[in-house]
Amino acid sequence: MTAAAERDGLPRNGRLAIIAGSGKLPLFLAEAVREAGEDPFILRLKNEADDLWQGFDNAVIGVGDMAGLSALFRKHEITRVVMSGAVKRRPAFGEIRVNLKSLLKLPMALKTLLAGGDDAVLRMVISLIEAQGCEVLGAHEILPGLLATVGPLGSVSPDADALKDIERAADAAETLGRLDVGQGAVAVGGRIVALEGVEGTDAMLARVASLRAEGRISKRRKGVLVKLCKPQQDLRADLPTIGVSTVTNAQAAGLAGIAVEAGRALVVEREAVMAAADAAGLFVVGIDRSAGERDR
Repeated sequence: MTAAAERDGLPRNGRLAIIAGSGKLPLFLAEAVREAGEDPFILRLKNEADDLWQGFDNAVIGVGDMAGLSALFRKHEITRVVMSGAVKRRPAFGEIRVNLKSLLKLPMALKTLLAGGDDAVLRMVISLIEAQGCEVLGAHEILPGLLATVGPLGSVSPDADALKDIERAADAAETLGRLDVGQGAVAVGGRIVALEGVEGTDAMLARVASLRAEGRISKRRKGVLVKLCKPQQDLRADLPTIGVSTVTNAQAAGLAGIAVEAGRALVVEREAVMAAADAAGLFVVGIDRSAGERDR
């Protein structure tokens, strides 16, 4: 164990694996773990993970291949796992491979895959990984500096109209999260114009841009995007995440800015996000929903 690893405060029992979907977050995690003195093993999800893994020990694994995953855990002495990055599809029935440790959970797992929301599916995946004897950690436990903080991240702050839209969109996002559907909502002039579904945030913002171009959303009022953690969400998987592309797409949709939940959302490439937002004249702000609930 290195001194750097001790300073970082990461648990040190066995090798750490990163189950990598798409996007840059898995790579940021891997680099942070390496800087802390560990050698993470990357489990690249088939047809999901970006090809960013030269220089890291890695293997490709199918989304539903629990038997293969368990074999890799044993082979590489993995006892700790972090799940990160986007996963666009669920495994087909024929892609599901289980071992004895996960067999007892199979009926519930299949039911969840077929009918459960994203959070229910992730909870099931976590339980299946834990059944293999591994501890599941959250990305924020590895990189706490990625968590959004309260207040503006850049030089632009929301005005009075934007604050009203933030409150409106946050209420909608919270309701959406309770239904285990999505994490984001867009409000323009106090009106909810878009809710995030399985298509994801970027596609939702593209839809807002199209509606704006068609004249179905006011061009005079800008509006905001709000992303919140689902109230019942397991914080070890799929925390709301924004990056430079979120800022770019929010600008294209004509929005005034973005609000995310402080302490329960990730900001990837914070400095680049702040620079992009300032250049576009957009705000990016962390909000404390718990404080808002106490004030009601």
